[in-house]
Formats: sequence, C-alpha cells, structure tokens
Amino acid sequence: MKRLNVTIAFLLLVVIVFAQQVQWRGPQRDGKFQETGLLKKWPDAGPELLLKVEGIGKGYSSVVATDKYIFATGMKDSLDYLSCITTDGKIKWQVSYGHSWVKSFPDTRSTPTIEGDRVYIISGVGELVCLNVEDGVIRWKVNVDKDYKSDWHTWGVSESPLIVDDKVICTPGGKTTSVVAFDKMTGKLIWQSESVGGQRSYVSPIIYNYKQLRFILAATATTLIALEPTTGKVAWTFKYLEEGKWDDPGLIWATSPVVKGRDIFLSMGYDYHNVMLEMNEEGTSVSEKWSNLILDNHHGGLIELDGFIYGSNWQSNSKGKWVCMDWNSGEVKYETEWMTKGSLVYADGLLYVIEEKSGTVALVNPNPKSFDVVSSFKLQGGNGPFWSHPFIANGKMYLRHGEVLFVYNIKA
Repeated sequence: MKRLNVTIAFLLLVVIVFAQQVQWRGPQRDGKFQETGLLKKWPDAGPELLLKVEGIGKGYSSVVATDKYIFATGMKDSLDYLSCITTDGKIKWQVSYGHSWVKSFPDTRSTPTIEGDRVYIISGVGELVCLNVEDGVIRWKVNVDKDYKSDWHTWGVSESPLIVDDKVICTPGGKTTSVVAFDKMTGKLIWQSESVGGQRSYVSPIIYNYKQLRFILAATATTLIALEPTTGKVAWTFKYLEEGKWDDPGLIWATSPVVKGRDIFLSMGYDYHNVMLEMNEEGTSVSEKWSNLILDNHHGGLIELDGFIYGSNWQSNSKGKWVCMDWNSGEVKYETEWMTKGSLVYADGLLYVIEEKSGTVALVNPNPKSFDVVSSFKLQGGNGPFWSHPFIANGKMYLRHGEVLFVYNIKA
C-alpha cells in the first residue's frame, strides 16, 4: 500500500509539473488548433457574439483561453496589465505585472502562456513574470533584459514565453547571451546560452522535434538558433541577415519558424527574402533548399497544410496579398488580393483569417488553387490596427481589438 501511495503521488506530481499548456497560436505554436465540430459556414452577419469585454488595456497581443478563464494583456498608462476574465465576461482580476514599452507602438504584444495553476508573461521591457491563475498573485519575477543586457530594437519586446519541461525560455539577445532558461516554479536560472550576436528580435521561440532530436528554435534579430533544451548548448545557427541587404543592425523579424520534418521555413516582411532550410540527419547543421521574395510574411503568422504554406505577404506596412506556396519547391500556387495582409490560424479543416486594416474576419477553405472565402464579417469595436491573432478553444473564436475582447460561438 505504501508503494502504491508513493506511485500515485509521483504520478500526480508529473501531472502538475507537466500540465497541458495553453499558449500563443495553439498547442504547438504552429497556428493549428485541435477543436472539432465547428461551423463550416457562418451566418451573413457572422457567428453569434457571446461576449464583448472592454477595459482590458491597449494591446496588439492575442488572448488565450482555458475552459475556465480568458487571459489578455493590456497597457494602461505606462504599465502592462494581465486580466483574467470569466466565461460570463466578468474581469475576475487585473494585475500590473511590469513596465510597458513606452516608445514607438507601445501597446502590449506578448501573449500569456498558461500551464496548470500558473500564468507566464513578458512585459514590454523584458520582465519575465509568473503569476497564480486564480488570484493573479505574482509568484516570481526576473528582469531578464536588464539582468542579461538585452539590446533592444525600435519596438521593445514582443516575445511570448515558451515552456519546455521544467523550464521557461526567454530570448534577450545582445552580447552577454542570446537565450536563457529559468526554473518555471522558482524563477532561478538554469542555463544561459552563448551569445550568437544580434539584437533582441520579435520572434517567439518554438519546440522543434525531428525523430530523436529535440531543439528549442529561437532567434535574435540576425540569427536562428537551435539549442538543446537540457543544457542550452547551441547545436547549430543560421545567419538570416545578409549584410548589405538590410540597413539595420538586425532584421525586423517577428514570424516564428514553421517546421515540417527536417525543413524549417523562415520569413519576414519588408521585401526581404524568405528561405527554406533543411537540417541534416544528425542535427548539427542546416543548408538552404530554396528562397524567394513572394511570401515575405510581416507578423500575421504562417500555416503549413498538406505540403503547402499559407499566409500573407508584405507590400507596405499597410498592404499585402495572400499567398499559397508549395512547401517542397517554393512554387507559387497563388498570390491574390483580398482586403490586405493579416493574421491566420487553422481549425477543423478551415483557415480563420483577420485582415489588419478594417477587421474583416473570414472563414477560408485551404485550397492551393485560390483564396477561397467561405464566409466573412467585420469586427465592430476597439481601435487601432487589427494585429491580434485569433484563438480558438471551447467551440469559440476569441478576437481582440485594442481594449476590447470579442468571443464568438463557432460550434456547429
């Protein structure tokens, strides 16, 4: 009986320590949500609006939702706040967790990561914070960018925290280190990587698995880095910045890598070339497979589906087209006008798109032959550009525009 009790206690500990994560752009950060049984077509006026919540603070960040709460960051005055919202639209608690980026485009851009009874978030100046889910009490806080001498670009910090096993990852960049890992329960430093050079980027890191290999893929403003999660050892790097083609010390790079097998796709806006990389079987280096200028994604994210890449490109800071390319060859299947560029995610066989200028939300069939809009409606309320990525859970679509949260019923 004693041995049985010890076993049960151990299993409970495992469940607590490695609980299911709720995070930016879905379980794998690839824009793919696992919801099923969703509407295949919306009413002409759009799906049923269940909630409209104001007062969350100014932000471009996405919201995330568990089956119990919705979490959103927002800027008020010069502080970043995290709001916990109940399923009936009431703000359960709202806590200031750090200082805002107060220079160019200051509204919050970091999305919370939820695991178990903990919320992780990064402020606009690089303060990594862990809070209680139920009451918002801060468990621990590390001023990562100050302590590790981050080198900021024009718009501060946009990174959303990545949890890997017992660690939470942050990417300050700069000359001291590039990536740091902290104990997710205590905030104590576990490792810091060597510096590979480059300012802090706007890229959120991802976990990359290939056969028996497992890496953290993170980025500075010049370089993609593959790190071993246990030690922080750099397995390989790829310098995305081409000297002479970019007049900044680093790229204005916000789109996380997209991975499939040994392939890794990198893209950013501003008419800078994309690149498809192929990692070797040993996981010690990468080489270029192909590159073009067609799909230079600004910050709306990309989706890989059935051997094709979907997303929008950059023609200017306020204009872009929608693109589908062949994953293996880079062949362009279509490049088409529809409103302007924006964000997209995927669930239950369809793409969920929001264009950033007027807030038109669309349900799109992922057809490599054309940008096939099934249904659309316009988001009403909030202010500023529509930069927040959609989030899908619990049969609902969660959208954010400025200080306003919208929740729609998309269950069939």
